[in-house]
Amino acid sequence: MSAVFKALSHPVRRKIVAMLQKRPMTSGEIAAAFDMAWPSVTGHLAALKGADLVETEREGNSVRYRLNISAIEEAIGVLLAITQKAKAARKRGYAASRSSLRSKHA
Repeated sequence: MSAVFKALSHPVRRKIVAMLQKRPMTSGEIAAAFDMAWPSVTGHLAALKGADLVETEREGNSVRYRLNISAIEEAIGVLLAITQKAKAARKRGYAASRSSLRSKHA
């Protein structure tokens, strides 16, 4: 799971993921959206593939990339669990501090 968050930590990779939300794209289509050298784009795509965020399919001389929805769903699940635990802890802390204040003023 840490590979997923590391891959998504870079803004170019997040933009690629956003592009792939609309439709699968070839590496050439993805590269055309960025003003950077081809090896840099390839490196970002490799990082996304290494984190299992994208899947590839060879199409003649090009490679078509698509989102791996299951990896994204898993990452969302982890973030939701963290958020829910933080909210519960905050509520417990708030309730405890209110209880403490009431007992001091009683």
